[in-house]
Order: sequence, then structure tokens, then C-alpha cells
Amino acid sequence: MKKVRLNEQIVFGDQSKPFVLLAGPCAIEEEERVIRIAAEIKAITERLGIPYVFKASFDKANRSSIDSYRGPGLERGLEILARVKSELDLPIISDVHLPEQAAQAAEVLDIIQVPAFLSRQTDLLLAAGKTGKIVNVKKGQFLAPWDIDQVANKIASTGNKKILLTERGVSFGYNNLVVDMRSLPRLHAAGYPVVFDATHSVQLPGAAGTSSSGEKEYVPPLMRAALAVGVDALFMEVHDEPALAKSDGANMLPLAGLEKILKQALIIDQAQKDCQKIN
Repeated sequence: MKKVRLNEQIVFGDQSKPFVLLAGPCAIEEEERVIRIAAEIKAITERLGIPYVFKASFDKANRSSIDSYRGPGLERGLEILARVKSELDLPIISDVHLPEQAAQAAEVLDIIQVPAFLSRQTDLLLAAGKTGKIVNVKKGQFLAPWDIDQVANKIASTGNKKILLTERGVSFGYNNLVVDMRSLPRLHAAGYPVVFDATHSVQLPGAAGTSSSGEKEYVPPLMRAALAVGVDALFMEVHDEPALAKSDGANMLPLAGLEKILKQALIIDQAQKDCQKIN
């Protein structure tokens, strides 16, 4: 498997280091709240020795309802993310939804993320790859694990092989997702580091009528299971008050409980890495 290096501290697929954490609120909300959440997660990860990349979306283009909050948009969103990056010295990941957004977003982002619903959009994948940035593509809810090979090939065709592959559950009947843990080693077989999206995997898409619902109580057990199978990074949406969040509050983790969950994660991650050393 190829290692994907962001900087000296953050290397996806490095078995000598802990998993990388990609975390933050679903959508960018008030600027000071975003800064505060980023700073508190950074403090937690520094205490625990976990490499950390801040996550927040400037636009949630696939919300259930036309009236749902989407975020501040590309221009303002990138301004806020640039402030997080400069003031807190944090690398940044966020979604792009259109090919023409990729180059502008790459001026701020360290990792370009392709949303699950857009994971087969060739023009978007090529535009993301051409930025030269790390590209994290979320496997669509409608894709089998082996379908990711052609997705990765599209990005790699640009000459950019800095690719991450994210599992976030697959459609299982109406308004439900399920995580097939067999998917994780199969994604690894594509040759790139694998991310597990612990919070979107418990989402219930569209289950609340005009919005999605979720079962956040299953985030910790699914996270532990994925780490036991073996992943290189965890993706988690985190909010200081999920009940008041403007997007995905039903499946976001409360910031107050993050450190406990990450302590558990480190134990399982290290145990899995130790198991790999046994001949």
C-alpha cells in the first residue's frame, strides 16, 4: 500500500504512527464557533499524540430540503478555513462539488474531498486530481467495494496518486446504511490508505422527512470495529452542541465526549498494528 504524506507529522498509511483524525463540524457555521471547535479538537489530539486535520464544509450541496442550511459558500467558507489554518496551524480538508471549484479550493485546502454522491463524476475527480493535493474520495453509498478501483484510476490518471479512500456505509433498504467490514480490506487492495467515516455511517438519509436523521450511539462501536479490521484514518463530524447544529446534528459526536472515544481508538489501533507484526 502506498503511503500518502501530507507533512512530516501526518502520513496516511504509516504503521509506525497512530491513525490520522479528520474531524470538525459538518458545515461551517459561525466563524468563532468554528475556530473554537478546531482549537479544542487540536488540544485533545495533541494530548493524545494523534495527527489531526480539521474538517468542515463550505457548502453541503446534497441537503434533503431546499430550505436546509448549506453553509457560507465557497468564497466566505474558504476565508474562514484559511483563518483556522493560519491561526491554529492546522491542515484543512473540505468538500468540492463542482470541477470549477477545485483549483480555487486548493489554494486553501490541504486535502480535497469528493462527496460520496459524486464519487463517479469523472470531471470532478479529474479536476480534484489535477490540483496536486491529496484527494479523499468517499465511496458512494451505491457502490460495491471493488467499484472504487475505477474511481481511484480516474484520479491517478492525472498523475496524482495521493489518494485516500473512505468507507461511509452502503445503502441498505430505505433510509438506512450498513457498514460491511469486508469493504475495508477490499478498499486497501486498491493500493491506497483507507479512511473510516464513523459518523456518516450511522446516518439515516432523509429519515426525518426534510432532513436526515442518525443513530450516533453506534458511532463508538462501529469505530472500534473498523480500527480492529484496520484503517489508516478516522473521519468524524464533531460539534460542541450537536442538538443545535445546522447540519447533521443527529449523527455528529458531542465535543465533550471526543477525548474518551479517541482514547479507546488508540488502544484498538495499536493492538491491530501489533497483530500485523505476528508472523
